[in-house]
Amino acid sequence: MLVELVVENYAVIDHLRVRFHPGLNLLTGETGSGKSIVVDSLALLWGGRASVDMIRSGADRARISGIFEVPQRPGIAELLAQAGIEPEAGELILEREILAGGKSRAFAGSRPVTAALLRELAPYLGDIHGQHDQQQLFSAAAQLEILDAFAGHQDLVDSTDTVFERWDACTRELVELERSEKETLRMADLWEFQRREIETAAPRSGEDRELEGERQILTNVARLEEQASAAFEALYEAPASALALARQARRRLEEIARIDPAVAGLLESLRPAELAIEEAAHGLRHYLGGLEADPVRLDQVESRLAELDKLRRKYGASIDEVLAFLDQVRNSLDALETSGERCATLTREREQLAAAYRETAEKLAQSRRRAAGLLAARVREELASLAMEKAVFRIEFSDAPWSRRGSDKVDFLVSLNPGEHPRPLESVASGGEISRIALALKSCIASAAEAGRQTPRTLVFDEVDAGIGGAAAETVGRRLKQLAGSHQVLCVTHLPQIAGFADHHYAVSKRELRGRTAAAIEELDPAARTREIGRMLSGQRLTPEALRHAEQLLKMAADSRRPG
Repeated sequence: MLVELVVENYAVIDHLRVRFHPGLNLLTGETGSGKSIVVDSLALLWGGRASVDMIRSGADRARISGIFEVPQRPGIAELLAQAGIEPEAGELILEREILAGGKSRAFAGSRPVTAALLRELAPYLGDIHGQHDQQQLFSAAAQLEILDAFAGHQDLVDSTDTVFERWDACTRELVELERSEKETLRMADLWEFQRREIETAAPRSGEDRELEGERQILTNVARLEEQASAAFEALYEAPASALALARQARRRLEEIARIDPAVAGLLESLRPAELAIEEAAHGLRHYLGGLEADPVRLDQVESRLAELDKLRRKYGASIDEVLAFLDQVRNSLDALETSGERCATLTREREQLAAAYRETAEKLAQSRRRAAGLLAARVREELASLAMEKAVFRIEFSDAPWSRRGSDKVDFLVSLNPGEHPRPLESVASGGEISRIALALKSCIASAAEAGRQTPRTLVFDEVDAGIGGAAAETVGRRLKQLAGSHQVLCVTHLPQIAGFADHHYAVSKRELRGRTAAAIEELDPAARTREIGRMLSGQRLTPEALRHAEQLLKMAADSRRPG
């Protein structure tokens, strides 16, 4: 139940705080006074779309908050527990802020939450039915939801949803795999050619760099021999070679050392240099011995490098990239060999899921058909109490493509005059008749919920009386009053016949405050209530006749509520 609603800087509302009560809460006022804005702000608390255009001019944000009594139901308790929210004294505060920058924020129990969580909480707290919802009654999906809500078989709906989701995922994977397999088969010959070409060439990592070095040597043998020979001669063979000069210097130092031992250290330093020169000379001799012009080997190297260069041009900038491409091709060919097995597995799985879906969808369909007859009878009873005694209401079934909600399509058909064949709602009903049909459906669902021992909720009707008047309006008022016996009902109305049945009557008005228009709302006492209903009867000028008529309406409504 909604205990309190606070609205700040929303549309024409500056600041509004109003407490609601159990039973039938009626909101009345002049057209454009802001009655429906109160309903819209409540919709925001239940996760509705936020629009920056609704921020009051000059304000940087709009804020709506509501205090709700939390119903004792496992579903909402689980949702709140998962979000880490604990109601206080059985009450939950929901808040919504719309910022001028375009963002919105949501809170539950003073903790930041998502608007999606508010939408999940909403079905446990209440329901809003406005003129837009009347248009939704024409939708086959909405009609199916109404039937399911009346049937109360959410477990079957959830089971069907779960099986369909698995079947659909399996089907999509199989389709994608088959599409990929066709594409793969077209590529298989190319991949096989590429694999053979690379494997036949058998490149090694770094092989191209090794061959480039070998080719550099083979093409420069003469120059290398010339330079190496000159270096060998300078180190070893020439009369004035480095080794000869080093030996000459060693001998002279030995002569000096015999006279002056102080140079013995220099002699020791020279001996390693002499040995190094000898080792370098021996290395050069060995190097020269290995140098040989080999045109045959050069041709082999050139040919191999050309082969490797061809692979690099086709499959990668380096041999390592060519080898990586080879691994990729091998993996693709391996996947092609296993895709057939995966397709067979998925096909079997899809067949099993299809059988499971048919079974659960059939159970859901049977439950719907049982509920449809009962709902149709209940709606006809409700319509009779709403001054539509001649109305015929029927629910027809037809097959629909598989979906999360089963394989049924339902159509609500109505005949409002004797002798007319029942037809779809949108083709036979006026706005006022649709309003009463919508109220009848809501009443049936609420009654079913009550029979299922579900906790009462807050049911909001925004101008459900559109397009009706007179005796029909009175019957709508009576039905709303009856519905309020098991649920908290908030209703925006323009009709005094309905307002007379209120348990709590609120007047919404526009006032000018400091040069700006602002909406205000106040709960009326009995005298003010009589004047408000008189205004609704007479218009702008309140006449004594209108007041007397208002008193009669209130008396008749009170008498109708007395037992016996």
